[in-house]
Amino acid sequence: MARARRKGSTPYSWKEKLTTGTVALAVEGRLRNDAVREVKPQLEEKEGKTFDVFTAVEFKTQVVAGTNYFIKVHVGNDEFMHLRVFRSLPHENKPLSLHSYQSSKMKHDELTFF
Repeated sequence: MARARRKGSTPYSWKEKLTTGTVALAVEGRLRNDAVREVKPQLEEKEGKTFDVFTAVEFKTQVVAGTNYFIKVHVGNDEFMHLRVFRSLPHENKPLSLHSYQSSKMKHDELTFF
């Protein structure tokens, strides 16, 4: 029997961004930076332009059959993008992939599941 979800909930666990100086934060931060570096060329190809500024400023994860990384990226001026990056399970040995993204975001826009 399928369980009913609350309106607006996601089907898998959602990990809020870490805000304290912990070892976990350092590990998550390294993963975030790796993800941003690896998917930047994928995003540039989809957008048809290059980004001189491309800095992750917020980060959340969702555990699925792998991990979804939701990353708010500053792309210059007052512009931000929200990226959904997928990391497959380790035994699959696949590169990170840009699953989807949202453009025309502002600094104050909440990073949510999409």
